[in-house]
Amino acid sequence: MLKRLLQMGPAMLVTAAFIGPGTVTVCSIAGYRYGYALLWALLFALLATIVLQEMSARLGIISKAGLSEALRQQIRHPVLRTVALALVFSAILIGNSAYEAGNISGGVLGVQELFGPFQLPLAGYLLNGWNLLIGLLAAWLLLSGSYKLMEKTLITLVALMSIVFLLTAGMSLRTEGAFRQMLSGLFIPHAPAGSWLTVLGLIGTTIVPYNLFLHASSAAEKWKENEDLKTARWDTVLAISLGGLVSLAIVVSSAALQQHTGEIKSAADLARQLEPLLGSSAKFFLATGLFAAGITSAITAPLAAAWAATGIWPEKKQNGRSAMQRPLFKIVALSVLFIGLLFSASGYRPIQIIRFAQAANGLLLPFVAAFLLWLMNRPSLLGKHLNTLTQNLIGLIVVLLTIALGTKMLTTLF
Repeated sequence: MLKRLLQMGPAMLVTAAFIGPGTVTVCSIAGYRYGYALLWALLFALLATIVLQEMSARLGIISKAGLSEALRQQIRHPVLRTVALALVFSAILIGNSAYEAGNISGGVLGVQELFGPFQLPLAGYLLNGWNLLIGLLAAWLLLSGSYKLMEKTLITLVALMSIVFLLTAGMSLRTEGAFRQMLSGLFIPHAPAGSWLTVLGLIGTTIVPYNLFLHASSAAEKWKENEDLKTARWDTVLAISLGGLVSLAIVVSSAALQQHTGEIKSAADLARQLEPLLGSSAKFFLATGLFAAGITSAITAPLAAAWAATGIWPEKKQNGRSAMQRPLFKIVALSVLFIGLLFSASGYRPIQIIRFAQAANGLLLPFVAAFLLWLMNRPSLLGKHLNTLTQNLIGLIVVLLTIALGTKMLTTLF
């Protein structure tokens, strides 16, 4: 078991990505408004994420390519290939920039809860210093060009975030009857009146399209042999399950607040609402978890966009360099980070930015999931490691549901 834990890596990047401020906010609102009733939606999203991410990791290990690179290789018609790759790149760039703004804004909310505002005067304007510091930390890791450094940093932050939220949930479940209600919510699907948008939000913040690009490229970076598939599957199930536990813990913590007054409009409000349960430690627990969620996702969103770009425009001569050391990788990653910083400093409330990111997710998710399923049935790409009939059926169900998810989310938001 210890050996397997030490081998964990790429799937932890995925967990770091989907447990961001958007997930914290949506899970907080779901628990406060509907108690434990929507936990079944999280369970479905968790299982669907494991299925899709396993496909993505298998694609990276067997083909030795990322998702965008595999698309470039497998779409033969030059016009169709150009259109498909242009759509992928533009969608990833726009979607990840929107996510990045929400990630940075969420991280700022957390650190401000702990240390208060930090403003810097510049040309007659007051800039939020925390935005700049979080951006500089993310930029340093992205420019390091070291996958191992990135992986270890994110695993550490995910572990910190997990401990914070799981401890908070554990304290919340001490209430009589809470554990039984949690089990009922997990295994008995029920959608209270007016809750369907929240159901869609819970699924949409867990099954994140750019994670499919992130996982394929990071798996190809870490594992070089087909025999590593078993380790990759273990990594995927364990890491995604941990992310699911963290999401569940946030819902459970927030559900315990239904007896108290007030409304949760953002994750920052959750810290204040938890004071009746956790006392003066509530601010520290939630602010630390929110900061960790923001900074981990602030690193992985530019990573995924950069890996997608390097797959679309491959380097003619690798010269022994990994994709992370290419100038194009660094340019795209820093561009997403910079755009996210601009949006996060624009004055919009973080909850508005997060809702826009969810709309971008609704557009991109079924498109990417369908492409992935198509690739997983290409013998020229995967040989004997194609999807089984069961995997295809599960994948098709996920694709159809994500189409419904994206359509419903867009029509509701706009």
